[in-house]
This record gives sequence, C-alpha cells and structure tokens, in this order.
Amino acid sequence: MAHERIEIDLPLAKVYELLSNPVEFPKFLERIDKVERVNSQTFEYKTNIGGEEFQWTTNLIDNLRNTRFAWITINGNLNQTGTIRFTPLDNGERTRVEFSLDYRTFFGEPSEELGQFIEDSPAQLKKDLARFKEIAENGTFKEIKLESEEEEVTA
Repeated sequence: MAHERIEIDLPLAKVYELLSNPVEFPKFLERIDKVERVNSQTFEYKTNIGGEEFQWTTNLIDNLRNTRFAWITINGNLNQTGTIRFTPLDNGERTRVEFSLDYRTFFGEPSEELGQFIEDSPAQLKKDLARFKEIAENGTFKEIKLESEEEEVTA
C-alpha cells in the first residue's frame, strides 16, 4: 500500500474539487492511462503494465464533501482501492491531502512486471502528488488535456 501526505497552498474546497473526479487522475497519476465515467458512482480505469493491458471498474464508497473521497474495485484484472482525506490548514487557506492507494492481484502471484508496479507504488505516489501540487498551485490543472479530450470527433 502507498500512503503519502502533502500540503497544497490552495483552499480546501479547490483542492477537493480537483481531486474528487477520477476522470482527472491521469493528469497527475503517471501510471494511469485513462479513466472514464460510467455513472456518478462508477469509473473504468485503464493502464498498460509490461505490455499487458489492465482494466478495472471502481465504485465510489465514500464521498464526504471537503473531507474524504474513497473507492474500491468491483471488477477487472487489477484490484485498486484508494482514499483521499482533506484537512484544512491556516484557517482554510491551505490544505493537507492524505492519499492512500493500494493495488493487488485478484488471484495468485503477480507477473514480474505487475509485482514491480505494485512494489513501486509508494515512490510513484510521492512523485505523482508532487506533480499534482505543482499543477494545482500554478493554476494549470484544468488546462492539461487528457488523451480522450484531444481525440477529434467526426460525424
């Protein structure tokens, strides 16, 4: 399990807004390729690990505005759970974010590449949260285009 804490120089409501939509996770979670919304509670994730495509579907299990955001995997070939906790600092001018992310296989031992992916999760989460802090604080989070947003739609 990866667990990291970071302080963001933005008000809690703004940080919560940026982190409470899994579709935006690929902007800063480097190892997640794509997240699509199925409905208000369900999201489909995709990534590639060692040349193998992994897909999993999560359901939100906790969405307490400006306090906590959590999800669990309901199906797929990779099991991911996550929790994000938000704490106001300095009379609400800054925010502490505690992000926990856990990956597991559903059955048996993981492949070497998947095992390395899981083992590297703590260091990767630290790097990913530093990226989130950078793009959130410099105001470019909303400007970053995701692959799905860049695809041209033709009729």
